[in-house]
Amino acid sequence: AALTGISDMGRVVEIDQSPIGRTPRSCPATFVGVLDPIRLAFAALPDAKVAGLGASAFSFNVAGGRCEICGGAGKLKIAMSFLPTVHVPCEACGGRRYGDRVLGVRYKGASIADVLAMSIEAAATHFAALGTIARPLQLATRIGLGYLQLGQSSDTLSGGEAQRLKLVTELAKRRKVATVYVLDEPTTGLHGHDVRQLLAILHDLVDRGDTLVVIEHQLDVVREADWMVDMGPGAGQAGGHVTYQGPVAEFVARGPDVPTRRALLR
Repeated sequence: AALTGISDMGRVVEIDQSPIGRTPRSCPATFVGVLDPIRLAFAALPDAKVAGLGASAFSFNVAGGRCEICGGAGKLKIAMSFLPTVHVPCEACGGRRYGDRVLGVRYKGASIADVLAMSIEAAATHFAALGTIARPLQLATRIGLGYLQLGQSSDTLSGGEAQRLKLVTELAKRRKVATVYVLDEPTTGLHGHDVRQLLAILHDLVDRGDTLVVIEHQLDVVREADWMVDMGPGAGQAGGHVTYQGPVAEFVARGPDVPTRRALLR
């Protein structure tokens, strides 16, 4: 077997369902790269300049603007004897993560805490005039993630949500070289409507000249493939062989009598 054409690709990226961050402080806003421009937008406001607040003051990870009682977490961890650790809202900031000076600065009527509590879809509308913020959020909404909170802790996201956020991040980047993306079962746990939204994003990657290698059993995704490789004929010990490779239409019309073809014919 030989692999040809790889010399035309600049990089290979695996888009899997591993978490987007290893700490509760990671959130969609930080991962898709909009928190920094949001902080800069707040720091540019007249009220922020009068109060002497720079962009770092609007970070809940840096001392200076965050609530120092909870360290910007918005909650306090309480160890319970013989019971699991519990988290309670910080009484000093009311769970809002920031001190009063920072919370007094508002962009279109919303404080930085209000923004982090917004859904991605609402935040995309709120910052519609700022393309560096709005575009990644609009992409996330297109792929079906508009319901996530901008400041939602990454450890509350499902594997599928994390995977789709990674796709958003790739699409939002300024493309420099052709890329091969490898996705493993990206439709796991998705509703049919979400699958269609995911397919639209995958087509965007292909349309700009990238290549997708998708390991998938979902038939709507299989039908969209330019080239399919069917493994079988059965599962487990009954599989492990390439039963077909080529266009999907040809597989359906004249392919071998295997479970995948029978499913596509239904």
